[in-house]
Amino acid sequence: MSRSLRPSTEAVIQVRGLCNRFGRQSVHENLDLDLYKGEILAVVGGSGSGKSVLLRSIVGLNRPSEGEVRVFGEDLPSLSQERRSRVERRLGVLFQKGALFSSLTVTENVALPLIEHAGLSRADAEHLAAVKLALAGLPLSAADKYPASLSGGMIKRAALARALALDPDILFLDEPTAGLDPIGAAAFDQLILTLRDALGLSVFLVTHDLDTLYTITDRVAVLAQKKVLVADVIDKVSETNDAWIHEYFHGPRGRAALSAVTQSNEV
Repeated sequence: MSRSLRPSTEAVIQVRGLCNRFGRQSVHENLDLDLYKGEILAVVGGSGSGKSVLLRSIVGLNRPSEGEVRVFGEDLPSLSQERRSRVERRLGVLFQKGALFSSLTVTENVALPLIEHAGLSRADAEHLAAVKLALAGLPLSAADKYPASLSGGMIKRAALARALALDPDILFLDEPTAGLDPIGAAAFDQLILTLRDALGLSVFLVTHDLDTLYTITDRVAVLAQKKVLVADVIDKVSETNDAWIHEYFHGPRGRAALSAVTQSNEV
């Protein structure tokens, strides 16, 4: 579990007292969490624990019922539209299923935010889109294809290229390796680690992939009981006295993931 970039103690995201309620259903109550500059933070939890809701609350797609979310020290809902737009440009989001526009080519998908938010001409935006596609590890042959023609792994990389289009400081990834084969998932994990180190990104990662947790994360936050039960390095989190945590980290898949990364480190 090597780490090339040492995370700082500067919090780029601060969540305090977050509550998310939908009708009579309460998903989060008094949830606190920080993301530090330069770190890869993974958020895990059982089905229905609100992992994706938390991500959407931070990036401004869901307005919390109560509590405060500060991004780079700014409370997004209180900002003017212009100021909020400038902050949001520093955030890149890869949604769970890619969320690419089916009627646009890969290049057009990546170029769109450059045209709409950076004001580039189409020619300049598509030129820069090619650079982002290369960063995401997509072959040149994929540039003019439509999403329906792409494999699952290529869709993930195209969506990652779009998330990187505006040179964000924070990258949000919602289940980035879901649906990928083990080789493709491992390659995607290493790509995220490389991009974090090369670009100085902070990464907020929602996942259930134990291999990802053991391979690239600096800290793991566990959502349970409608809050963050624990957030720490994975070795400490896995030893937390909680039934779900014990089953998750010490079950057959957890043992296999730990064994694999241990053997890799010994090579």
